[in-house]
Amino acid sequence: MEQKENILTEEAIKADLRYLQLLAQSYPSIADASSEIINLEAILNLPKPTEHFISDPHGESEAFNHVLRNASGYIKRKVEEIFGDKLKKAEKKELCTLIYYPEQKLRLIKAQEQDLSDFYNRTLNQLIKVCREVSAKYTRSKIRKELPREFGYVIEELLHETPTASDKKFQYYNVLIDTIIETQRADHFIIAICNLIQRLAIDRLHLLGDIWDRGPGAHLIMETLCNYKHFDIVWGNHDIDWFGAAAGNRACICNVIRLSLRYGNMATLEDGYGINLLPLATFSMVTYKHDPCSLFGILDVNTKEKSEENNSKSKVDERTRRLVAQMHKAISIIQFKEEAKIINRRPEFEMDDRKLLEGINLEKGTCTINGVEYEMSDTNLPTLIPDDPNALTEEEELLMQKLEHSFLTSEKLQRHVDCLLAHGCMYSIANSNLMFHASVPLNEDGSLREVEIRGKKYKGLELMKKTGHLVREAFSNDVREDKKLFAIDYIWYLWCGKNSPLFDKDKMTTFERYFIKDKATHTEAKGYYYQYNNDEKTVDMILDAFGVTGTHRHIINGHVPVRTLKGETPIKANGKLLVIDGGFSKAYQPKTGIAGYTLTYHSRGLELVAHQPFRSSAEAIEKGVDIKGVTQIVELSTQRMLVKETDKGRTLAAKVADLKKLLFAYRNGFIKEITK
Repeated sequence: MEQKENILTEEAIKADLRYLQLLAQSYPSIADASSEIINLEAILNLPKPTEHFISDPHGESEAFNHVLRNASGYIKRKVEEIFGDKLKKAEKKELCTLIYYPEQKLRLIKAQEQDLSDFYNRTLNQLIKVCREVSAKYTRSKIRKELPREFGYVIEELLHETPTASDKKFQYYNVLIDTIIETQRADHFIIAICNLIQRLAIDRLHLLGDIWDRGPGAHLIMETLCNYKHFDIVWGNHDIDWFGAAAGNRACICNVIRLSLRYGNMATLEDGYGINLLPLATFSMVTYKHDPCSLFGILDVNTKEKSEENNSKSKVDERTRRLVAQMHKAISIIQFKEEAKIINRRPEFEMDDRKLLEGINLEKGTCTINGVEYEMSDTNLPTLIPDDPNALTEEEELLMQKLEHSFLTSEKLQRHVDCLLAHGCMYSIANSNLMFHASVPLNEDGSLREVEIRGKKYKGLELMKKTGHLVREAFSNDVREDKKLFAIDYIWYLWCGKNSPLFDKDKMTTFERYFIKDKATHTEAKGYYYQYNNDEKTVDMILDAFGVTGTHRHIINGHVPVRTLKGETPIKANGKLLVIDGGFSKAYQPKTGIAGYTLTYHSRGLELVAHQPFRSSAEAIEKGVDIKGVTQIVELSTQRMLVKETDKGRTLAAKVADLKKLLFAYRNGFIKEITK
């Protein structure tokens, strides 16, 4: 008590008087300030809410949405805890499926159930119990903010009453439920409370990047995120590539189209963002009319073998595949030309060795790379101008103008990029967890590497801040045109530059993989971060450099799929670094052996979940098939972590201290109360 009185001196109050006067506008009396202190102190002693970490969904919208809906198995565990042996296994499975997919599951149940009244009564009581359990770590005011407007009062009443048959409120409780059923609002109520359970199960979602490419539903993931209440993201290399395309960077535009064609995924471009690929198709059919384009076929990850019985369908598929291969080759050649333009106007990128079209000798069928002549796999390059191999033909230039316009005017794409700019950056720190997508560039000795950008050197935290600032400049109208153009070019460098925290390899060998037979040229040497990310001292050094404190602090990454089939582990550096990209994308699953890692950080500690492949939401709804996950305890505490031990708790504690100063100011006449 003496210590508090020493802090709250007349001099201290006078020094903060202007701020306290502003605070007094929100808390104009002793009663108001005292009530808020009591409220905040109570919040500080609640259990820490659950955080959810997901990385690299890569367009797999169904699997991503299912993991969000089931909170990486958290809801299933709660149902098991609450009902145990009271419900049969099939009943618990059905209840979980209803919570995940209330609208769709209700339609199925109503078509099968004989006695809907009994079903409604039973189900409403079960859902209220689940909702009561997942809301236990929140204050009433926070829950109230999450409640659906239509049923807010009723849900609040039901959540905070636990009557027994002998209780006076038993009849009141039952009448509420009976009235919901009698007024034919049970369906709407079930949907509302299931969605509320999903929202309360996870307090905050942390996404570690790479929403786009590979799978067909990146735009659907983005719609989910932009309507999600509490999330943040650290941008991944594939996100940055789409940022560049949205900013009008032609090399990025080519690359996102190329990757979409490579994986046979035009849905995101055409259906999701309204990008008109017809000009590319027309150009490709003419330019590569007699070219089989066999090296540019669709990567068959998401397709099943075609039935030999359906010949007409097979012919259509083959025609489509041929067109896609032609488009794929056409945009790839244009991409290499557009990249060379950036390299020429940005010598500071030090990427002259990546202008590989200049090394092609069509007569000999070779390409010279770093002084070595290699045989080419494909020499049919009709748009290559021998005297100026990086120049676009007139037809290619016209095509790029149309594609650039299509990306710049896609309202949905621009809105999605705005959403990720508002909610994300290159790195994030939350509750002693440092998150970034790929790496922090390091030197050979493990020290932080200095990277020069426009004449100034940056490393570690400052490098992350600077690159994040450049990304925002690419979309800002408040910077000089030359600075904005540099920022747009730098976004491409972040995709494939050797000193990029999002790439961190010596080169990106896209050209070699298409055109050079010698597979030794396909190798991409990883940066030193990947050699040191299992070294505890280096991880501690990085955490220190970013100002991350706490007894239990971690680096959390995505980007590199963990190949469990080869015995790789996501837990590194004695548990201080976690890599949670386990392969949401079907393209990675044959190599990883799983379908993604997710991480939950709750009041008891950190839990890592390895997910098995997800078939479809339709199967989940009809058969109750959940994603099978294996939970691994990373850290577990015997005592629950409280809100006061979190970042939010420290903010609230500072507010309590300020309010106590305000009370002192009121009681000692420095500020006059405003009372009614």
